[in-house]
Amino acid sequence: MKIPEHIAIILDGNGRWAKKKRMPRNYGHAQGSKTVEKICEEAYRMGVKYLTVYAFSTENWSRPRDEVDALMKLLRNYMKDCLKTSSKNNMKVRILGDISKLGEDIKTSIIELEEASAENTGLNFQVALNYGGRDEILRGAKKMAEAYKAGLISLDEIDESNFFRYLDTKGIPDPDLLIRTSGEQRISNFLLWQLAYTEFYFTDTLWPDFTKEELMKAFQYYNSRNRRFGAV
Repeated sequence: MKIPEHIAIILDGNGRWAKKKRMPRNYGHAQGSKTVEKICEEAYRMGVKYLTVYAFSTENWSRPRDEVDALMKLLRNYMKDCLKTSSKNNMKVRILGDISKLGEDIKTSIIELEEASAENTGLNFQVALNYGGRDEILRGAKKMAEAYKAGLISLDEIDESNFFRYLDTKGIPDPDLLIRTSGEQRISNFLLWQLAYTEFYFTDTLWPDFTKEELMKAFQYYNSRNRRFGAV
């Protein structure tokens, strides 16, 4: 079986999973973070080199205040746990998105995590926080415009390959496979530039219930596809 080099996952269904169990939504988010750790380990064992998860979008700020506060608390704890996990599993962690709106302690934790794991040679794990695909493209365009204004890039050099250098995913290959759980079939402003030729796999499984077996189903689907690039 051919294993995709890079998989991206939209972690959907934490709240619905908790509701089914008559528990608060925050309980679902906590269980979902545990599933992330398990899938990171399983994916790497199976040969995946890059795994990117959509953890908190730019649109998530519109959720009820108590849920956002709970997510930020969970994020603070997750950053601490991820620091230990990355060291234990030789995992290189990188944060995608605009972290300027996050709390100062969270930003500090992100910097510490990225620096501490920078030389690790295992799974490349990307976490999208306060991330939106349109926002990333706009921020990238502004950076490129600033480089042009400063004389660092010429008009002729403004092309796809050079623009990619100004995106959050600089140096990371585009995903081969996108997985979205919980039955929704949209990409929700996730990696809009990078998903141009990615295979999409949708499953009704809620994220906290996602297992190695579910991951295998996604890989089987990926292998059934006749991948083509560009217009047919």
